[in-house]
Amino acid sequence: MSPLSRARAAEPEVQEESTGQLLSEITSDLQLLFRQEVELAKAELKEEGAKAGKAAGMLGGAGFAGYMVLLFASLAVMFGLAGVMDEGWAALIVTALWAVAAAVLYQKGRAKMRTVSPKPEHTVQTLKEDAEWARHPTK
Repeated sequence: MSPLSRARAAEPEVQEESTGQLLSEITSDLQLLFRQEVELAKAELKEEGAKAGKAAGMLGGAGFAGYMVLLFASLAVMFGLAGVMDEGWAALIVTALWAVAAAVLYQKGRAKMRTVSPKPEHTVQTLKEDAEWARHPTK
């Protein structure tokens, strides 16, 4: 027996697979990989969502505390003014100050809202480009 035939006899037999079988294995591997990536993304989003929820709760508490500060500061100003004028007039002055603040904030918010686009322009453009490419992939 020649050395070449001995080497071939020592090698394990390689089973040749058809192209269809190989494509099937690749497809199933890609599907598994995709599923695993989706599961990982879900886990990460869940974890980040919990963090965001806690932060939102704290920000909500801070907002309420800020509201209380403004309320009691307004009462302090009103009672301070009531020492030099009638309580009704003092309350009316504080109310007028808050009305001016509300009007200014409303106008600024309204102006900002007019700059907001109702649809995501970049995403719409990208989707149009993707659709065009899908129709003519060689361009």
